Amino acid sequence: MTGPRIDRVIGAVNLGSFRVSAMLAGITETGELIVLGSAHRAAQGLKRGFVTDMTAATYAVRDAIERAEKIAQTSVDTVLIGTAGAGLASQVAHVEIDVSGRRIEQDDIDHLLLAGRDVIQPDGRLVLHAQPTHYTLDGAHGVANPRGLHAERLGVDIHIMLADGAPVRNLTEAVQNAHLKVEAVVGSPVAAGHACLNAEERDLGVALVEFGGDVTNVAVYAGGMLLGLASIPLGSGDITDAIASAFGIRRFQAERLKCVNGSALASPSDHREMIPVHGPGEEPSGPPARHADDAGRIPRAELVSVITGQLGRIMEEINRALKGLGFTGQRGQQVVFTGGGAELVGLADFAQSALGKPVRIGRPPQLRGLPETHAKPGFATLVGLVLHAASEPVDIRKIGPPGQAADSNGWSGLVGRIYHAILEYF
Repeated sequence: MTGPRIDRVIGAVNLGSFRVSAMLAGITETGELIVLGSAHRAAQGLKRGFVTDMTAATYAVRDAIERAEKIAQTSVDTVLIGTAGAGLASQVAHVEIDVSGRRIEQDDIDHLLLAGRDVIQPDGRLVLHAQPTHYTLDGAHGVANPRGLHAERLGVDIHIMLADGAPVRNLTEAVQNAHLKVEAVVGSPVAAGHACLNAEERDLGVALVEFGGDVTNVAVYAGGMLLGLASIPLGSGDITDAIASAFGIRRFQAERLKCVNGSALASPSDHREMIPVHGPGEEPSGPPARHADDAGRIPRAELVSVITGQLGRIMEEINRALKGLGFTGQRGQQVVFTGGGAELVGLADFAQSALGKPVRIGRPPQLRGLPETHAKPGFATLVGLVLHAASEPVDIRKIGPPGQAADSNGWSGLVGRIYHAILEYF
């Protein structure tokens, strides 16, 4: 039996500090999203969301996408890319026009969105997207589609994601050097929000904490849209470094200890449990680890102590960011952790105690074809990129004059129509 017919293929690449991951997903004729292939590899040439070695970063992107294409048995030439660094910032702008109480038509909506371009104030920064979130009728919020309704004034809230230009251009160039076109650069808080948050959470108010390797992004959602964003230059990699420093061991050994034996919660049995520093088949080399016994084992209690000590400092920064974003009171009740750092055992309970708010771990939805290894918090942004693309978001910068949408390549008028006719018929 043949599978469902795929009408559209989406490619996505997430460039993290610890790994580069890629995914190909297909949208069927019935609108179902199916993961065709996904893969990841260790990151190279990337640090805290910035490209530090163009050749190495390009190689990592090319390798990740080729692995995903091999699994999917198809290829892509255009991808969305996700970034957690590059100085991300979020703005919400509101614009209104007068419609004099008459029935709202599509031309009115187009006029409104065109007027929305004038309220974008990037202050010299790069605009990643400017997306209408919901409309207002005479000041009343929560209107998904105003067409066909009557109002004196029609308004719209526009979410604007900004980034520093040079880092984004470097990320884009690394992907382009891997023989791929970049359809869009998406801030990871937007992508992860698609993957981990439901509509009710975004409406009631929720904080999304992306606990990455080198960067932790704190994003606050309310009223159905992203309201504020803060970046903390700390991540799970700092826990790894603290372990390596405390025991005088290599980073890869510290990372393995953290992932295999680490926990954010202490247990009475930790003092009795000794864990080996060296992995199976690994030959001991160099000086023995500090606090290790003759067999090269360390007390699990000391490992947990190092982890919780560093984690406590990170939680202090997260708490400071939440307060700075106004995430308090009735709208400051739910916190969702995602990202690779959220896979640490016991993190939700530790964070709930440290922040004084209910905490859950955010995971990607169970998409058809998504492998179990990628159905984890560390791949939420990657899955969110394809969900974002599948939702076909509107960007007001691509809206043309009423009755005519601007082409993504900037073509308009007669030239644009000729261009599209050639594509369609030849």
